[in-house]
Amino acid sequence: MAHNDYVARGRSKKPPPPPPKRTLPWPRIVITLSLLAAFCYFLWSIKGTAPKTPEVAAKPTAVQKDALPDMPKEEWDFITSLPEYTVEVEVEEQAKSTVRYLMQCGSFKVRSQAEELKAKIAFQGLEAQVRKSEGSSWHRVILGPYESKRHAEADRHTLQRAKINGCVVWNWNL
Repeated sequence: MAHNDYVARGRSKKPPPPPPKRTLPWPRIVITLSLLAAFCYFLWSIKGTAPKTPEVAAKPTAVQKDALPDMPKEEWDFITSLPEYTVEVEVEEQAKSTVRYLMQCGSFKVRSQAEELKAKIAFQGLEAQVRKSEGSSWHRVILGPYESKRHAEADRHTLQRAKINGCVVWNWNL
């Protein structure tokens, strides 16, 4: 079988001819300029041929005084009578709930880690407690007790804004 030299195959012996020089497209330029001139002549010829409307054509001969009418009398007297009114709303007293709430923010094997979280919570203006779980060696970081879940959730959101996540609100019955 004959040996094929594929590298030399791609080489051409003569360089390609240079591309022809481009000349300006004179016919296009002449047509464009003539169309532009025709458009300008058309606009100049229709200038001032618009029909006059009666409002524009009729100019007032005498300067009229712009007299404003007298201010009308107020038909309503609510501005003066509203401050005299009072509204009484009957609100039923809600029974005090016996359910209290605790919030647990962490549980650690080492007490020093629990104390560190307690200090971070203290920087947010909240008071936390570290309690050791009964029968185990876990140290829980607890806030509360809270009278309502709303107060516990408000404190939880305060801690979330300080990047202390993982706090959970629990029911704590007395």
